[in-house]
Amino acid sequence: MHSANPGKDGKIVSENQDQNKYERRVTPLERFFTWSPYAIVTMVARIRGNVTENVLQEAISQVRLRHPNLRVRIREDQDHALWFTSEGTEEIPIEIVPRESDDHWIKVQEEASQVPFEFGVRPAIRFILVQSSFVSELIILCHHIICDGLSLAYLARDLMLHLGDPTRQVEVLPDPVLMDMDNLPEDVSLSGIVRFLMNRINKRWLEESVFFDQEDYENLSEAYWTNFRHRVVPVELSEAQTDAVVDRCRAENVTVNTALTAAFVGAQHIVLGDQPYHSRIAIGASVRDRLRRPAGEAMGYFAGGVAPRFKYGVKKTIWENARQLHRMVQPLYENKKLFRESLVWCYLKPGLMESLNFKTIGRLVPPHASRYSKLSAFSQRDDVVAYLVKRENLDSFDNVLIGTAITNLTRLDFPRQYGSLELERLTMIPGGAFPLTNVKLVVGAATCAGKLSLVVEHAEEAIDTATVREITDQAMEFLLG
Repeated sequence: MHSANPGKDGKIVSENQDQNKYERRVTPLERFFTWSPYAIVTMVARIRGNVTENVLQEAISQVRLRHPNLRVRIREDQDHALWFTSEGTEEIPIEIVPRESDDHWIKVQEEASQVPFEFGVRPAIRFILVQSSFVSELIILCHHIICDGLSLAYLARDLMLHLGDPTRQVEVLPDPVLMDMDNLPEDVSLSGIVRFLMNRINKRWLEESVFFDQEDYENLSEAYWTNFRHRVVPVELSEAQTDAVVDRCRAENVTVNTALTAAFVGAQHIVLGDQPYHSRIAIGASVRDRLRRPAGEAMGYFAGGVAPRFKYGVKKTIWENARQLHRMVQPLYENKKLFRESLVWCYLKPGLMESLNFKTIGRLVPPHASRYSKLSAFSQRDDVVAYLVKRENLDSFDNVLIGTAITNLTRLDFPRQYGSLELERLTMIPGGAFPLTNVKLVVGAATCAGKLSLVVEHAEEAIDTATVREITDQAMEFLLG
């Protein structure tokens, strides 16, 4: 067992930095998320039984030994390269909130998402226990730079193991593999023309480069959350309902993933009428097992996706539409498609990728902000970043790039019982790479303990919550009707 000492506010901190030193450069792919106010992934574990603050603190100190990403802060060197380092890293914040109702966690999560992370001080993750004696929600709020959805599912299970058995020995994972050029599949590459274009863009950026820091990020974060409100609509299926959906999908020769996607595309069509963005969908996928050196259960960003154009047929049934989408999507799950976006991110200069958020959101920073002059000037500057933003249609918050974005962790075969505690369900909010107004609906799905849990995330400024509830009800009627 390791020793532990109280940190600030009496929190228990593992003395693991010296015996488990870890340092590496932040990859270009990870740096795409740096300084993003909204690239936050949330996992919510509903736990039956009494979870005490002391046991939770000890369990978190144990999983920090298992996962190197839970022991690192970010430091910048003289060349503006970013590094993950365990040296001098402070404790992970843990907050206890008395539980008021079954949906109290939603309000807690919304408020906590607006608090900036302290990248240079501590790991970019927070734990909040919405606590009662009989049932609690453990909220894991984590920045995309150190995780993806599956990372947090594994982390939630690891925490449950130590909560259920505080004497359990830690199974330390090896240092995580990197998702970079050296570890992408061999059949993934850019054409000569695209590489030429990337090199021209990189050269222009080197001539125009601007670097950003924590204070810039805090200014940007405040500006974003002052102007935009993220809302979530949860759907909790029972075991019987989950089995019914799975059985129906099997009988109709489609996956749950394609059925969910088709249901939400069709529901938007019915509720909102025919809109040009309905056909633009994004489906996330794990690429952990496709890397040259597979990532296993490591914590990190190991995600890809496909973006088919799918026109929902209103004269067809939901299942006919789902089969059509299934036939369209299956051939796309090849490395060249799944890694296409990640490959481009790997080629572009990391500083350029970091600057995209400052270009799009910087104009919202108010005059009283400490970095107003810098961020306002950069957001209005005509440069290569402005060219990229316009090219990707990110130059307006009103541009809907994606109608439905879905990330489904599928069935997670985790135990239900952990000592005296029961893991009732896991709920995931996927987060994203772009302002939420540019994506109509973001759907997160996970099946755990035999129950499918969904979250439909949206920006109130783009679509009101009452309408999202109507869309969600229609989608569930498609699947369960």
